Amino acid sequence: MTEELQNALELRHVTRSFGDFTLRDVNLTLPSGCILGLIGENGAGKSTTIRLIMNTLRRDSGQIQVLGRDNLSPDFRETREDVGVVLDEAYFPEVLTAAQVAKVMANTYRRWDSLLFARYLQQFSLPSGKMFRDFSRGMKMKLAIAVALSHQPRLLILDEATSGLDPIVRDDILDIFLEFTRDPAHSILISSHILSDLEKICDYVAFLHQGSLLFCEEKDRLLETYGVVTCGPAQLAGLPKDAVVRVERSGYGVRALVRREKLPAAIQAERASMEDIILFLVKGEAAQ
Repeated sequence: MTEELQNALELRHVTRSFGDFTLRDVNLTLPSGCILGLIGENGAGKSTTIRLIMNTLRRDSGQIQVLGRDNLSPDFRETREDVGVVLDEAYFPEVLTAAQVAKVMANTYRRWDSLLFARYLQQFSLPSGKMFRDFSRGMKMKLAIAVALSHQPRLLILDEATSGLDPIVRDDILDIFLEFTRDPAHSILISSHILSDLEKICDYVAFLHQGSLLFCEEKDRLLETYGVVTCGPAQLAGLPKDAVVRVERSGYGVRALVRREKLPAAIQAERASMEDIILFLVKGEAAQ
């Protein structure tokens, strides 16, 4: 297998416990050239998973391969050169300007591209001479994204990297991420609470809930598999039992998350969004 065809990430039976929280037996794969969205409520384990991948937090058990290399191996430091990371907060010395950050990065990364970084500053409307402490949250995140993209990584790991950005800028950055993965050797792991963003760009979606991975599936397959039926209790009772996944009841009737292929042809299901699927799985009642 050539290096380009290796999976960008492989997690096998990864577990980590601390305090009263346990990330349990996580298995997921990010194929090269693809975007994997990591979703879940606050405290579900998304940031813990990212820290485990980058080996800033040691796993209790399991295996983690990043760009084909075990992240506990002595030469993983070399692999980190190929990984661009943007966390939910941008961390640069407050007194540095963007131009000074570029000089630091040029001495940090072997493949730092100063011209590319300058283009991102212009595209993101970031002043090169303004101190980091005077940046807004959105400007700080844009700077972190520009830095991550400018050392020519093969894998981007993004933890709530688009939070704090206005919708227009966020849309532009999503287009940059899509452009990045046109190279089959490039991949992205992105966690976000903005499910519409993930629905737009992701090839795969992994859903963490209370430390457990409920699924890691192709996004299009998920959207094709599930639908939403709005009906009354009597109609719900008449649906095939194996078609109904979760149910929401209210004074206005019943909404059910269903497997479309299990429904009779006469029953029409609405398209289920990623948000529908997640909310049903977390808040819906089990089908009776």
